[in-house]
Amino acid sequence: MYNIDEIIRFNSAVSTTSLLNFRPDFWVLPFLNVYGLFMKGNSSTAIDAGVWLPDSANVWREVTAFSSKAEFAVTGMGFGMTPTVGVAGAFMAFDLNVAWTDVNALDKPVFSFVFGPRFGKSIKFKKPERTLAFWAGGFRVHISSETNGSLPLSDVLPVDDLQAKVDDGLEKVEDTRIMVDEWWNDLSEEEQNNPVNKARYETANRVLETAGNTLNTIDGALNDDQTATVQYSLTKQPKDMWNFVVGSQFQINKHFMVRAEYGFLGSRQQLTAGLQYRFGL
Repeated sequence: MYNIDEIIRFNSAVSTTSLLNFRPDFWVLPFLNVYGLFMKGNSSTAIDAGVWLPDSANVWREVTAFSSKAEFAVTGMGFGMTPTVGVAGAFMAFDLNVAWTDVNALDKPVFSFVFGPRFGKSIKFKKPERTLAFWAGGFRVHISSETNGSLPLSDVLPVDDLQAKVDDGLEKVEDTRIMVDEWWNDLSEEEQNNPVNKARYETANRVLETAGNTLNTIDGALNDDQTATVQYSLTKQPKDMWNFVVGSQFQINKHFMVRAEYGFLGSRQQLTAGLQYRFGL
């Protein structure tokens, strides 16, 4: 394996997830609801990245770019609680839950904690048991920061395009190596002993060796029909922990309710819709 942290730079990364969530709940007290979470769905991550190499002046330039979209299967489970307070048709609810989500490309499930305070108003209709509620509030997400996993190279880069990009990359690596060597050989002995010049030369050679080894390995895997993989480790966090939510629930009767909630502002948007049935025990 080769560490490619120095030569790969990401211009953008967008993650999209769609989940079907089964949420059985029970009012253990008039002001406290507890529930379980059982989830299944799909997720995808689309990235736009480039390969960067330094020249003799230690100026880094993008030599090739690529985009990729990886698809994942998602399953998860968790539990939570919602303490509530209601006065004269107005209410406050403080939703808290924890969940463990297993993604097929990760070594272990991802832990998440969600906190959602909501403030709203419930309106009663003339027909018994029929109500309409509106609310607004916040939505805070914390996820475990360490992620490790492995993906087949064919899932990361389009195979049809890959050979041409590898060949082009190898050519640019060799051109850059020649340029760096020419610069170094043109220096006097005193200039070569200058710590700044030595650091530039050593950095360029280290990066070029990594790029060359990586591209040659990919080239060999493509030509020999081997299965190359990409192992990765991420330290991640939400760009914005909080965003704003608005929602509504229409209670048809004491058994059936439909609800929807939309989160926006900040860097995250989420839409939740649900059909709720209560046994009325």
